[in-house]
Amino acid sequence: MVLLLNKWLLGLFLMTANVHPYHVSATEMEYDAKNKKVEISTKIFTDDFENVLNRLYKQKTDLSDTKLRAQMTVLINKYITTHLTLKTNDKILPIKLYGWEVDHEAVYVYTIAEAPSFNIKSITVENKVLYDLFDDQVNIVHFIVNGTRKSSKLVYPEARVFISF
Repeated sequence: MVLLLNKWLLGLFLMTANVHPYHVSATEMEYDAKNKKVEISTKIFTDDFENVLNRLYKQKTDLSDTKLRAQMTVLINKYITTHLTLKTNDKILPIKLYGWEVDHEAVYVYTIAEAPSFNIKSITVENKVLYDLFDDQVNIVHFIVNGTRKSSKLVYPEARVFISF
């Protein structure tokens, strides 16, 4: 059932229409025990992401315009580090922007959290991506530890998921 739901949501996410009736993002987090960090990628519809950045920061946003890349990087960093939070043992792990790219209708935002004392039995993810824009937003969170994946669906206004491996 979960696999079917994930395939259905992924199908919706990959729609090629300019206007999409569903508001969904997908965030994958993977704990790298060897390097003691969590690698994160967040996939967001490009038009929705541009709209929320424009609304919040009152600046022209065009994630495809290479001339605006430096300005867009500043906005993306500000947005993602305030709308995505990772905790272990009730301690926030600061998230740092690593990079981003536009791929067709989606933007991939890559971040990293240094995790020197990560506890896989006490993980909290708070994801409020696009909650500023849509009251029907769905954020899918996948967390991977040692090849094992746990997935959760957050439906606005629900923003937190607790994970334990």
